[in-house]
Parts: sequence; structure tokens; C-alpha cells
Amino acid sequence: MILESIVTTVDLAGRINIAPMGPTVAGDWESPEFLLRPFSSSRTYANLQATNHAVIHVTDDVQLFAKAAVDAIDDLSARDLVRSIQNDAWWILNDCHRWFAVEIESKTGQEPRIDMHCRIVHSGVERPFFGFNRAKHAVIEAAILATRTHLIAADEIADQIARLTPLVEKTAGESERAAFAFLCETIDQRTSER
Repeated sequence: MILESIVTTVDLAGRINIAPMGPTVAGDWESPEFLLRPFSSSRTYANLQATNHAVIHVTDDVQLFAKAAVDAIDDLSARDLVRSIQNDAWWILNDCHRWFAVEIESKTGQEPRIDMHCRIVHSGVERPFFGFNRAKHAVIEAAILATRTHLIAADEIADQIARLTPLVEKTAGESERAAFAFLCETIDQRTSER
């Protein structure tokens, strides 16, 4: 299974990176096993190469997904969203459902994506999960589209956004509407710049 999550990492200078990532999950919910597959061009990859530490977060904060997907969270903003454990080795989102501080045990494969097998070092639950909302899923899909504007034709992206829009219109709350609007604006800007 691939879990849509938010992953935090830190570089050797202490700069925090918050990024959406879909780790592969094996095992069960009580003792999951994670495989991270970052692109070698990403800051997440560089940070993991340097420190071997990450925190995988389960969250339904779609505004965070939207901003992280398009790299709209700088280090200063990130520091307001996280707290550290173990002498700044891992950075945990203040607002999430569940988190897993992991250490990379082994790396296999080759670029552009390296398989990074993780060992859970710490974990915790911050708040209970409230429930599903179709608009949240639509925002996640739009966030993925926003990261692929250089790979997918503009008309295909527009078609996919058109299919997602009714989900947001019918089921969204304020947070989902704001995140979806932000992503649509970002996608429009990126596709017009190509």
C-alpha cells in the first residue's frame, strides 16, 4: 500500500524540509514497515543521504499538503509547524494524526529513485482521525498534478482538475476549498509559464 503522507527531514545545517511523499507500507497498522523512494533531485533525498532520519506523518491537513507539494514552505515557516525530538534528529508536525520517526537502515536501487528501507525508532499519536471527505482526496490529487506540470500536457491537467472540481464543490469545507484554489492557481501559473 502507498500512504499519502507528509515527511519531514532536516539537513546538516538544521534547515527543515516538509514534503509530501507516498511511502510504501507493509505489515499492519500496529507495526508498519516503511519504504521511502525519494527522487534523487529532491531535498528530501539530500537530507536523507546526510542524516538517515525522517518523520512520516499521517495527516488530513490538505492546506499543508498543497503548500508542501509546490515548495511553498520555507525553513522559517516550517519551524512554526514542527517540534524536535532526540536533539533535533527528528522533527514532528505539531498537528497530525500519527507520526513515525524513522531511520534509514539500507538503500537499494539506482537513481532517479533509491529505495530507502526504514526502521521505526519512535512513534506517537497526536489527535484522532475525524473521518473521510472526498474533497480532501481531490486536493491530494491536485497536489500531485501540481508537481507534474512539467510532465503532463496542460489540457490533460485541465481535464483532471475539471473532474476533481465537483468533489470540492459538493463536499469541501473552508480548508479544502482554500487548498484546492491555491493549487489551481499554482497549476495555471506553471502551465502558462511552459
